[in-house]
Amino acid sequence: MNLDYLRYFVKLAEVRHYTRAAEQLCISQPSLSHAIRQLETELGVPLFEKNGRNTALTRFGTDFLSCAQRTLAALDDGVTALQKSARGEGLIRLGFLRVLGIRYIPQLAAQFLAANPEKHIQFDFHSDRTQALLDGLSAQAYDLVFCSKPAPNMHMTAIPVTQQELVLIVPPDHPLSHQHSIDLSEALPYPMIYFAKGSGLREVVDDLFASFGAVPRIALETEEDQVIAGLVAQGFGIAVVPYMDLLLKLDLCILKISAPPYKREFFMIHNTDVFLSPAADAFRCFVLAHGQSDSNHAANL
Repeated sequence: MNLDYLRYFVKLAEVRHYTRAAEQLCISQPSLSHAIRQLETELGVPLFEKNGRNTALTRFGTDFLSCAQRTLAALDDGVTALQKSARGEGLIRLGFLRVLGIRYIPQLAAQFLAANPEKHIQFDFHSDRTQALLDGLSAQAYDLVFCSKPAPNMHMTAIPVTQQELVLIVPPDHPLSHQHSIDLSEALPYPMIYFAKGSGLREVVDDLFASFGAVPRIALETEEDQVIAGLVAQGFGIAVVPYMDLLLKLDLCILKISAPPYKREFFMIHNTDVFLSPAADAFRCFVLAHGQSDSNHAANL
């Protein structure tokens, strides 16, 4: 069905006069008459009938008018939305680890909006674990995710943007509590509270111990670093966790890991097989220019 003919039909239904409708449409009256005849032929029913010098809708035309108006309105809304997207406006869907939602992501989003005051841009924020974020990115639920590095077989583009220091935490009465820094091999005799399988940090901590050929004694497993910190404070074991402000509020000791050297990196990740909207791509470029932080910022994520 010709969309122009639909627009001609709606205009004629509003004006109820062929000559005036043709003038407002900037077409000739014969062209308008031809279009209406073609539309009526395609539908198989008359849409208009004479009413003195004017034109009136038939009952079929009345029924069809609301359908045509809804169709054209939906089409116009879609065109407008796409035109806004082409101008770098619209919704940017971000997924990120919870620790990055405390300061890093909110600051970047606020700075990006401040740098683009003339554009209508909205953010959708969602926090989750690394694997869930990567699954969501694969399912096109997000434009960009910020989390641990994906496995090579996922074929995603991952760029390091910030990092976070790993520390060893122990209860205040633990034999290691008097130390300010530690070689991680010294922690091997003691039971550890460990990140559960599926957590992005599980592989990170595994690799840390594997770097010197060791396997820790795992007493408990859980997914949340905050829960791990609470369990350590209550004497359930010791743990390697990312540094976070919460640690300063709990009754435990924080030991810097002197060996092996390591910092946890966070990556900005997008699926190169999926078209990135102009707004999301602009935010990606903004992060690359303004959002990469060094180790001095890591502890304040």
